[in-house]
Amino acid sequence: MSSLVQKFGAASTDCAASAVHAKGWSLARLIELVDPKPSWRVLDVATGAGHTALAFAPRVAKVTASDITDQMLAEAKKLAAERGLGNVRTSRAKAEDLPFPDMSFDLVTCRLAAHHFAKPRAFLAEAHRVLMPNGVLALVDNISPDGENLPALEAAQVSDLASAYNQFEKLRDPRHGRCLGLAEWTALLVNAGFAVVHKEHMDQDIAFDPWTARRRCDEPTVARLRRLLSEEPLRSFLRPREGNQGPVFTLQEAIVMARRA
Repeated sequence: MSSLVQKFGAASTDCAASAVHAKGWSLARLIELVDPKPSWRVLDVATGAGHTALAFAPRVAKVTASDITDQMLAEAKKLAAERGLGNVRTSRAKAEDLPFPDMSFDLVTCRLAAHHFAKPRAFLAEAHRVLMPNGVLALVDNISPDGENLPALEAAQVSDLASAYNQFEKLRDPRHGRCLGLAEWTALLVNAGFAVVHKEHMDQDIAFDPWTARRRCDEPTVARLRRLLSEEPLRSFLRPREGNQGPVFTLQEAIVMARRA
């Protein structure tokens, strides 16, 4: 078993309990935008504890929840059983190498996971392959700063800020790969054969203490993360402040919907 799979497996119960994953604004908004049909077959890639898969399950014919770790899939299976959802199955699968036939699904979803993928182009190629003609890919993830969501900054400033932001995320979670910008996702989708039909981004307020606790950050790491938040260039982008129950900062979260052309 690879070290990456072991790290994701160890985080399975944390993912199951995460309010951001279970109830974040993007989940209800995603279902609203997709408007799933009762006959649809859905694939949720990198399902984690299955929150997105289980939210779609009552609205469609069948959902396949895929992930690279057995522990995550066990959490998804347990939650499906607790909710009486009999149309959910689980499958161990890499996002970049999906073990499903061509044109198997009407909808592919991936929420708050793509920043872990080493090869986002390969993931998009696989999503395109397993979708039916005119099938929909619905992608949700945190995004890096880029010219699309920070048009007032110079290109060099945006590049430096994106690098600092991803280093910040990786310090908290060594499994972090890279958050892409919204413009980069759009270009990759078009190159993979998709037609982008909708995209939006919104502030996602994050409570700092639970955010670090979910990854079991030690005290020196927490202190360094606090310091980075308080300094430029991240301070202006992440807007740290004191909330009612402790420190809070703001991420940019995007929804992108694309249709297999």
